Amino acid sequence: MVPTTHYLLLSAAIFVIGVMGVLIRRNALVIFMAIELMLNAVNLSFVAFARELQSMHGQLFVLFVLTVAAAEATVGLAIIIAIFRNKESVDIDDINLMKG
Repeated sequence: MVPTTHYLLLSAAIFVIGVMGVLIRRNALVIFMAIELMLNAVNLSFVAFARELQSMHGQLFVLFVLTVAAAEATVGLAIIIAIFRNKESVDIDDINLMKG
């Protein structure tokens, strides 16, 4: 049986990789994938805590987070595609929607 601390360390490492992806990268798709990676890291910690406490509440919460993440992915990708069609780039530095 794997201890809960191993799951939490893995979750923290995945979350840090996601944060670094958001802070370092300039491509909107890569930033979007890094945000999804952070959501999955949090889901892993929820499942680890649910297993530790022998409760289904954490797993139920993960189900809700996955549902919201799927909706967020759909809307986010639609926005990224619309920006690409208008600006011909998904580089964050090239996108300035406040200017006309």
